[in-house]
Order: sequence, then C-alpha cells, then structure tokens
Amino acid sequence: MALPNHRAPLAEQVEQLLAAEGPLPIMTAGDPVLRRPAERFEGQLGPALLDRFVEALRVTMHAAPGVGVAAPQAGVALRIAVIEDPAPVPAEVALVRGRVPQPFRVLVNPSYEAVGTARAAFFEGCLSVPGYQAVVARPAEVRLTGEDEHGRGFDEVFSGWPARIVQHETDHLDGMLYLDRAEPRSLCSNQAMAEYWAQPAPDEAARALGFELPD
Repeated sequence: MALPNHRAPLAEQVEQLLAAEGPLPIMTAGDPVLRRPAERFEGQLGPALLDRFVEALRVTMHAAPGVGVAAPQAGVALRIAVIEDPAPVPAEVALVRGRVPQPFRVLVNPSYEAVGTARAAFFEGCLSVPGYQAVVARPAEVRLTGEDEHGRGFDEVFSGWPARIVQHETDHLDGMLYLDRAEPRSLCSNQAMAEYWAQPAPDEAARALGFELPD
C-alpha cells in the first residue's frame, strides 16, 4: 500500500490511505508522525470520509490484533483513536489487572487527567513497537474528556485496564510512545515475556530484572 503524502491536506492523505482495501499500514517507532502532537479534529474530514476512516481504523485494530489504534499510527496526524477490548483473558488475569470488556468506541480530541494518586504497573505493548513489552506505571484511574465521532461530548472516569488503554491511545495523540513512560530494565521481547513473565502482575519480573514498582 502506498503511504500518504504528508504534505497534502489531511483529507487527501486519508483518501490516499483508503484507496486500498483492507487494514491500514501501521507506522513503527522512528516514524516522525508518531513523535509530533496530532492536530485537533475540527472537521478536516467530512462526515462520510470520517466514517470510512473510523471503519478502517477498526479493521486495522482487529487485524493486528490490538485493543486500540490511534490515527497517527496509520500515518494521519489527527486526534482520533478507536478502542475495543473483548478481554479474552483468564479470570485470574482479569481480576489482577482490572480488565473488563470494553465496547468499540471512537475517541475524538481526547485528554485525560489522573483521579487520585494510586498507580498501577503492568507489562504493556504497542503495535508501533512490535516484538517487545515493558512495564509502565500509570494512574490507576483517570478522567477522560473528548467527543465521539458524531461530535457528542463525553466526560467519564476509567479505572483498571480500560484506564490503561485510553491513556496509551491518548498518549499517541500527544506524540508519546509507551516506552517514554516505561521502566527501562523491564523491556523484554515477546518471547522472553512468554517464557518468564506470563504472571498476571510484574512482581517477579521486578525482582529478577531489578526495577521498582509503585507502592
């Protein structure tokens, strides 16, 4: 698939992306689009084009597979992301991580702030950093504000794993990767993760690899 011309207007970039059917290409670490704040969405895409773009992001997320995709990961510097998590994990993992199913939804111009001081640390990965995971300590509860794809505002509190998902995707819109917040000594390959650190929580990894977890 041909990548969009980043000098073209955003609507033209999206049209170029959507010219080919199927999942969109996912930009990986090192691509400048992942490192600059995305432009607020203020109607740069007409309603029909926005609908098509959102559907393409959804297809891309499912194909990856992942629980979220932000527009910059597809090469489009707009503050739009999609999330969805069926939470297909064992009950023990779901309990420890606070992972509950999340329906598909679109986040437009989202921003978040911590609710309280509690922090939770777990291994986290990213479609734009394939093959690796690292432990990231994040606020355990956040207040997320923004709009949906129809311009309807929302103001919601997320906790547990859903809070992690919305923080991760919103960070993408601010030019930040999860590695910027990660414990460097926790970085491991997916192979090492499966072999050593498949436990629901990263306590054993912290002891063995030599990094601290939040109290």
